[in-house]
Amino acid sequence: MNFSGIPGFDPALVPAGVRMVHSFDELASFQWCDGINALCWPRVLPGDFGEIVAALRPVRGITAVDEETLSALSLSPAGEVARRLLFADLAMLTEAGLDPLLETVHGYTGHREGDPFPTHVQSFHADSADGPADTWLCTYFGRSSEGISNAMVTCRPQLAPVRAALLAEFGGAEGAEFEEFLHGHFHDLHYVPAEGAVPWTFGIGNLWRIACDWPGCPVPPCVHRAPLSEPGDPPRLLLIS
Repeated sequence: MNFSGIPGFDPALVPAGVRMVHSFDELASFQWCDGINALCWPRVLPGDFGEIVAALRPVRGITAVDEETLSALSLSPAGEVARRLLFADLAMLTEAGLDPLLETVHGYTGHREGDPFPTHVQSFHADSADGPADTWLCTYFGRSSEGISNAMVTCRPQLAPVRAALLAEFGGAEGAEFEEFLHGHFHDLHYVPAEGAVPWTFGIGNLWRIACDWPGCPVPPCVHRAPLSEPGDPPRLLLIS
């Protein structure tokens, strides 16, 4: 299969830890191994998802969209095609035992410009869980999430100047309590890209399954972020589980 024609998706930037698959079954059945920590099912979806976003009239922040609200929208034929695809994706993930959620995103809260220790979703980070779990993502409209190679990032508290500043904020010394402080404030899940590192985009319409940070996970977590906001950006329409 030729993935180079997928809109908004550049296979040349995708690192070795990402594997392309050809079906949902392949996406769901893969067992993490050999350093593969992100799976992508590339898709070009028909329909007008922008019409759905406009009809939902998203407000600032993140808004969950339930199936009743989606069903009540008055849409053109192209919008109806998009709506049926959303219902199909929600049903597909639910039948697989997942708990998918459809959201509109019109800006993110918690993002402070110049924050020396950002822990919001627009900072490169890994998702975490207490036991085996993955994150599933698909952006239908708007700017998509971004990933970055694990080889091109450093966990932020491992950088000497950052660690010194975090120790000062903690008000104590190195040790178990400091590590608990880092974990409790999610600092140990956030990463700093190396100079010149180039993120790769998740693209529009593609369904992703990415590895989380959980005890015993056989691969490193997928480091990713929500897209950085720019003036005039349209709201996002996003599926997450």
